[in-house]
Amino acid sequence: MTLLPSIEHSIQIPYQLRVLFTENAFAPDNSLLLDLLDPQGVGFRSKVAFYLDEGVAQASPGLVEQIESYCQKHKDALDLRGISLLPAGEAIKNTSSYLRKIYEEIEDWKICRHSYVIAIGGGALLDAVGFAAATAHRGIRHIRFPTTTLGQGDAGVGVKNGVNYLGKKNFVGTFAPPFAVVNDFAFLKTLPEKHLRNGFIEAIKVALVRDAAFFDWIEINADSLIRSEAQAVQELVHRSAQLHVQHIATSGDPFELGSARPLDFGHWAAHKLEQLSDFRLSHGEAVAIGIALDTLYSLKKGFLDHPSASRILFLIRRLGFATYAKEIEQKSANDENAVIAGLEEFREHLGGMLTITLLTGIGSRIEVHEMDTDIILESIGELPRG
Repeated sequence: MTLLPSIEHSIQIPYQLRVLFTENAFAPDNSLLLDLLDPQGVGFRSKVAFYLDEGVAQASPGLVEQIESYCQKHKDALDLRGISLLPAGEAIKNTSSYLRKIYEEIEDWKICRHSYVIAIGGGALLDAVGFAAATAHRGIRHIRFPTTTLGQGDAGVGVKNGVNYLGKKNFVGTFAPPFAVVNDFAFLKTLPEKHLRNGFIEAIKVALVRDAAFFDWIEINADSLIRSEAQAVQELVHRSAQLHVQHIATSGDPFELGSARPLDFGHWAAHKLEQLSDFRLSHGEAVAIGIALDTLYSLKKGFLDHPSASRILFLIRRLGFATYAKEIEQKSANDENAVIAGLEEFREHLGGMLTITLLTGIGSRIEVHEMDTDIILESIGELPRG
């Protein structure tokens, strides 16, 4: 029997990862969204569906009415099909009921692949709505409006979407780049201090693995950031977003087909800490502890020098983050440290090959494929408390 030859052909799909910056996007005279959906000004009428974080709606009275008024003013280009309010926080990702609600509304509002799903809110809402948009009709264009420093500088500018399942964070998800990300700085004015600071730690993270000069800038401007001065916060968000997008676009692995994930520095422990605290610890608070832990581990392994480690730990604490939480010493059912179990979950998530990013300096990194449990425990014991 003669075997027929294989058929192989490369398929290249270009993506444009756009992050736009504005203030008061739904002000009547702000044309950013209109220009984004109708760049040629030909008057093509796009169906749009908005998903709005309830917490953001409460903090920004009149936002729903502003969106309705904006779409009415530009009704020749925008066909508003609905505005749906969803709960803030991780709860939206922990149950299928909200996902089902989004799917049903997409169907009821006749949203198609030429329509736009626009999500306005924190990272959890963006993850859930992004996942629904990426899977309904095999993919609907979605636009993100992150409303936190964490979202605007990190989570909201990436290509990942997901929901939690089987007790694991983002177990079900997609890699689906958004049509665009719109960072509206007006939303940052309503943030509680805790959530405003969360984006600072992800900026420290990306500076540590990619840009020593940015780390220096954060140190120099720490007092302005602590005082929530708008110019400093906006510059931090912009630079953090730029570095995250550059890494995604130029690392050669935007959909994480390999096992190296430098942007997850400090996250293997952080994800487990969030779960162990039943999400009492915010993502930023957990990442601060995870960065502190991996910094001390890098020091103990001889990769990182003492002065650099001291600078990192001092800056984390100076910006108001704790570097210890009781959950980091919690025991599992077999009397082992429960956080260390996060390593195995991370290994499983990466397809069986563990790859952890550690520091060789501020702005430089190394990838390792094994972690010494004894040194992890020693590092936990030396985390600054109080």
